[in-house]
Amino acid sequence: MARRVLGVLVGILITATTVVPAAHAAEWVPKAPPLTTPWTDQVSPANALPEYPRPQLVRTEWQNLNGVWEFAGAPNLNTPPIGRPLAEGVLVPYPIESALSGIKRHEDNMFYRRTFTVPPTWNGRNIKLNFGAVTWETRVWVNGRQVGTHTGGYDAFSFDITSALTTGANEIIVGVNSPVDGSRYPIGKQRRNPDGIFYTAASGIWQTVWLEPVRSANITRLDTTPNVPAGALDLVVQGTAGQSVTAEVLSGGQVVGRQTGTTGSSLRIPVPNARLWSPDDPFLYDLKVTLADGDSVTGYFGMRSLGKAMVGGVMRPLLNGKFVFQQGTLDQGYWPDGIYTAPTDEALRWDLERQKALGFNMVRKHIKVEPARWFYHADKLGLLVWQDMPSVDAVNEAPNSHANYESELRRIIDQLKGITSIVQWVPFNEGWGEYEAGRIVNLVRGIDNTRLINHNSGSNCCLSDPDPGNGDVIDDHSYQITTANRLPDNNRVAMLGEFGGLGRRVVGHEYEPGRGFAYGALYPDEQSLTKRYEEIVKQVARLIHTRGLSASLYTE
Repeated sequence: MARRVLGVLVGILITATTVVPAAHAAEWVPKAPPLTTPWTDQVSPANALPEYPRPQLVRTEWQNLNGVWEFAGAPNLNTPPIGRPLAEGVLVPYPIESALSGIKRHEDNMFYRRTFTVPPTWNGRNIKLNFGAVTWETRVWVNGRQVGTHTGGYDAFSFDITSALTTGANEIIVGVNSPVDGSRYPIGKQRRNPDGIFYTAASGIWQTVWLEPVRSANITRLDTTPNVPAGALDLVVQGTAGQSVTAEVLSGGQVVGRQTGTTGSSLRIPVPNARLWSPDDPFLYDLKVTLADGDSVTGYFGMRSLGKAMVGGVMRPLLNGKFVFQQGTLDQGYWPDGIYTAPTDEALRWDLERQKALGFNMVRKHIKVEPARWFYHADKLGLLVWQDMPSVDAVNEAPNSHANYESELRRIIDQLKGITSIVQWVPFNEGWGEYEAGRIVNLVRGIDNTRLINHNSGSNCCLSDPDPGNGDVIDDHSYQITTANRLPDNNRVAMLGEFGGLGRRVVGHEYEPGRGFAYGALYPDEQSLTKRYEEIVKQVARLIHTRGLSASLYTE
């Protein structure tokens, strides 16, 4: 089944509209990263993330706008450079601070510019301009007309640009404001001056940009919720209101369930004798959804159930009705060459494959939201995912930061709640930017009540507020001393959201030579580090039985 899902995507790549090169005043020249990866030298304007970017909602016709764009910093976004070439070349979609972008510096305000041509076969349909993610405030002009604005650095957005288009070459300008420090919006670990556990900013466009033709009545999102007790998929097709819709579930190319209804309403599609998704068997079903007016998309989902219950007198998280100990890593999603953006899709997949090969069944996506293809790979590989909400600056909170946080939180959960592998939401970490955690738990539960909510990972430390007690998880951070954790209670499971943090210097593999960071002293050699790792992992294993521990995450 997983091979079929991949095959569908490969077929789409073959039939996708050829990328139209940008007319640019300066060529892209990659800068030298502090540390390379095996994929650094594979990146070029001809193959800047060419894969279809949204496996959960696929259209067969599309045009990738990744590649070289013109670029310039600016004092503000008030005067877009309409019809004027810009001096530098930037490789989209790598953030401007990255070496792969060709810029490798920060700008608070910036403009991107390129041209594109709409294929004649798209005539008569509306044209959508899609952005995977841009940090943070985005304004877009097409042929001198402003077609839309967006605020938020971690959620995808689209504009219908049909009315602004012309025959032949079209000009697109993207203006971005990304101030980073002292910001009023979620930034996670981004800092203009990185140090210690805070890292390089990822400003501007950092996920794929693409065009696609759609009919006037069209689908915008598929909200999939597996309903294992009912033997069905609960599906809400988001899009143009009041449209007749047909949804089909397929396994091995054969239709196993079909239902009709309308957009915006819940459809229950039977999935007989469902094969349940798990880390041991990450089976995925295909999904085809069609509107009566002609729009058609494909996607996928896994059948699995989540919950919590008393198991042997201890509150435990459940997957498919059984307690599965979650053993994972703290995955921060930074790359030495691409910063927030993996150099290639192979690199993105390889990173998760290695974690699964090392014996982990879970990954905590730490204070960052990855592109849709990252979740696709996690779904295919069978890795459970804890999804953190990127935090606001815990020290330099600005006015409106709470409103911006909640707005982006809602959009992120809405966008990701159909992802099979996500099993837990984590609104706060160690109290960074924490406020009204009890209310935020209720807010998250109101958006998605199917997953556990970990109100504040590391609520035993750092800047954490008093525990509101209404989440599903009691989460401690304890690094090299892991002899005890807080016990679970009658309603919450106990988890170790971070431990370990052991480190040693490896010559030739240092991002900042001589400045290695670890929780405790650096180890002189592999043998001593391995010995200590084995000691603390054995301590964690004992906590499963002596302290009711249900999950542990090793911190890099």
